[in-house]
Amino acid sequence: MRALLRLLCVVLVAAAAPAARAADFTRAEVADALEAARAAGRPADFAGRALAGLDLAGLDFRMADLSGADLSGADLSDCDLRRAKLVGTRLVGANLARARLNLAWVMAADFSGANLREAVLETLVVSEGLEIRPEEANRFAGADLSGAKVTARFHRGDFRGAKLTGLRASPDMRNQSMGLIRTEFTSATLTGADFSGAQLARVDFKFARLMDADFRGADLTRADFAGADLRGANFTGATTEGAVFDGATLTGAHGLPAQ
Repeated sequence: MRALLRLLCVVLVAAAAPAARAADFTRAEVADALEAARAAGRPADFAGRALAGLDLAGLDFRMADLSGADLSGADLSDCDLRRAKLVGTRLVGANLARARLNLAWVMAADFSGANLREAVLETLVVSEGLEIRPEEANRFAGADLSGAKVTARFHRGDFRGAKLTGLRASPDMRNQSMGLIRTEFTSATLTGADFSGAQLARVDFKFARLMDADFRGADLTRADFAGADLRGANFTGATTEGAVFDGATLTGAHGLPAQ
């Protein structure tokens, strides 16, 4: 059922996506532009550019402006995207396996159907202000974040049918001198998401939509599910010590110890 939902999410995204125009650059031209910007001491500017389908694997996009660019289907595996601006960027179906996105600006970025296996998404910039506006929410429907390392606020994010097996989202409790910094999926849509085997200690799921989500074997120590919709969720073998389920809807959920 979850695999079918994930496939359906990807198919619907692909069907709704407008046809990509021809790329504005070749890989060599992108590499040259990055090098020229680095030599001049300024960020590379690819804002609004068509880069769909390009093989850009391994390139250094640190601090580059890719806002509004179309990178659908592009190969960005092993790329360095730290502090890059991905505001409103289309990354539908892109390959970002093992990419580093620490401190990247990702407001309204669309990662639907993207491959983010083993990627690093820590301390992402997700809003212009303290609160995340609805139009700033990210889209990860049908994306694969298996084994990714994440510390971010995904408030209102769309993760329908996403594969998050082995996700590493538990906070590092040795480095919390300024207060608890943790991953948040508050009010996010995670219907059919697969969190099996994920490290989710202290993750905030308040008011999230988690119908039919798979938490088998996950570490949910002190995770907060207050007000979440967990109908049909599977917690078999999950560690739930100290987890909060106040006000959560648990109809049909299974694998939880008796409350």
